[in-house]
Amino acid sequence: MTVPTGPVDFLLTGAGQLVTCDPGLGEGPLGLLERGVVAAAGGRVVYAGPEAGLPDLDVARDAVRLDAGGQAVLPGLVDAHTHLVFAGDRADEFAARLRGVGYEEALAAGGGIHRTVRETRAAADAELEAAAARRLAAAAEHGTTTLEAKSGYGLTVDDERRSLEVLARLAARSPVEVVPTFLGAHLIPAEFAGDRAAYLDLLEHEMLPVCAPLAEFVDAFCDRGALTVEESRRVLEAGARHGLAGKLHANELGSTGGAALAAELGCVSADHLLFCDEREAKALAAAGTVAVLLPGTSFLLRTGRAAPVQVLRDAGVTMALGTDCNPGTCYCESMQLVIALACVHGGLTPEEAVLAATDGAARAVGRGGRAGRLAPGAACDLVVLAGRSYLDLAYHLGVNLAAVVVKGGTVIAGDGDGVAAGAGS
Repeated sequence: MTVPTGPVDFLLTGAGQLVTCDPGLGEGPLGLLERGVVAAAGGRVVYAGPEAGLPDLDVARDAVRLDAGGQAVLPGLVDAHTHLVFAGDRADEFAARLRGVGYEEALAAGGGIHRTVRETRAAADAELEAAAARRLAAAAEHGTTTLEAKSGYGLTVDDERRSLEVLARLAARSPVEVVPTFLGAHLIPAEFAGDRAAYLDLLEHEMLPVCAPLAEFVDAFCDRGALTVEESRRVLEAGARHGLAGKLHANELGSTGGAALAAELGCVSADHLLFCDEREAKALAAAGTVAVLLPGTSFLLRTGRAAPVQVLRDAGVTMALGTDCNPGTCYCESMQLVIALACVHGGLTPEEAVLAATDGAARAVGRGGRAGRLAPGAACDLVVLAGRSYLDLAYHLGVNLAAVVVKGGTVIAGDGDGVAAGAGS
């Protein structure tokens, strides 16, 4: 138990199944407990355990009290990969894919990311911020309490900077913790198609100096139609000189070397990984690089592929999940749906999927031990499910199962239907 610095100001009781995601606290890899209790002070957990073991606590009179009523409680969900700031939509391109037009074919014709870049550049700051705020609110309503978000639809110095400024303003006023990533290397913009090196010079010497102070990570799309391995290496190394930790879009469209590069450079995460062999998986595990799987994207692209989970599992790679919320390949804010798709499309067990959407995703965004688990010292971020088991996340589809969402000991979403809530007693 963490000794609180003051009276306990949050107390949840009556969790029929408490999913701590800390195997040292309970049964199995999810650290399951029956009749669980969570107590917090100042936004941090001071006790997570069985009701019978609850110590005497000084509970503030105005403390937030929740009675889970026998429902399941799990850590707040962590979305490890989103493209939250963009203008316009590509619903027509999605429909065209359903009729047989390939993703790379649309990109080569000036659609895809190129189209969203044009529309994002043309949008006013207020329009970008309002749209991103709606997406962030939808994520919170579905149980997400920490979310990584990338720039990457501006691809000019000013437009990349203002995308990150939008994220900074959202972070300042949203209860969801927003983790910003600079993705000026989403692809080479159309106006630099004849001189790729000139764009990389611009990114390294003009974009990064103004964008790095607004970001925590640097990312690059290392794949066919985007950046090569050597171009991606240049971007990540330049980002590192500005103090940004590395992430990498890797091996989504083919075995293009991104996974090996992510391991070589010790990236915090390698994302997508639809193509990943045993050698690459072992290299990722040795580097401590988290594999961020995006089953919504692979499902909606209808490639017939999913990330090779057994290869990653056998190599001991930590797995994480993200929505990849974006206008082209997966317009989705719900980590609940991603958990279900990870199981039925991606090959994860329910336990692996829940861990990947909590503790694993927290590790992928530099929040390991601070988010994604309910353990002493961690943030008091949790979701009370409208169901008695975490299994409902994979089993009960098409509804929002987040009855109550708590961030830092404060209720941020959910109507509490079936959950007793109040201050004091």
